[in-house]
Amino acid sequence: MQITENLWQVGGSDLTAPEDAASYLVRMGNAAALIDAGCGNDTPALIENIARVLPREVPITHLLLTHCHFDHTGGAEAMRSVLGCKIAAHRLDAAFLEAGESTVTAAAWYGRRMPPLPIDLKIDGPTESFQVGNGEIMAYHCPGHSPGSMVYTADIDGRKILFGQDIHGPLHPSLLSDRSDYLKSLQFILDLDADILCEGHFGIFHGRDEVRKFIRSFITGKD
Repeated sequence: MQITENLWQVGGSDLTAPEDAASYLVRMGNAAALIDAGCGNDTPALIENIARVLPREVPITHLLLTHCHFDHTGGAEAMRSVLGCKIAAHRLDAAFLEAGESTVTAAAWYGRRMPPLPIDLKIDGPTESFQVGNGEIMAYHCPGHSPGSMVYTADIDGRKILFGQDIHGPLHPSLLSDRSDYLKSLQFILDLDADILCEGHFGIFHGRDEVRKFIRSFITGKD
């Protein structure tokens, strides 16, 4: 599903496996990046959706994980094997992925075990930047939903795109969620002032007013 000229949703419950969170593909000139990889139950469909919109000569150099949960990361190893990309995650969530931990990664919620997932690029600190083709993707540590939750931003086709996959939560002790961190992160994400929000389960929000309205609803209404 095309969002802008160089931005697509290529995975999600309506596009790949029903359990999948959304996956987004960003092209930046002669290279591209993938945001999240679904649970891995229908990796062939994800690969096919990418192939429909991205020329074969344009490599996907980065797979940027927003957090450790299985519906975002279960397909990461398979995608790395196919694409030859580097996988990035914040070090706090990378620890659970590399250990193959099934509770904090929520794999157990899906009746699965999390296989150990080596992380190539560990984000350590509040911000990081990734050069992708002729563009840059910014990474911001926004804990709360998980200890190492991230959001990413990129300027694509003249608009500021925010990849905030699980802005909606949920918060749960087994996920090591932290409500105080979560609310601070939501305020930080609001201040990023994005034109388009690509969320993990609630779809795509166009226009700054709609983006802000969605984020604010979880600041005022989250238990």
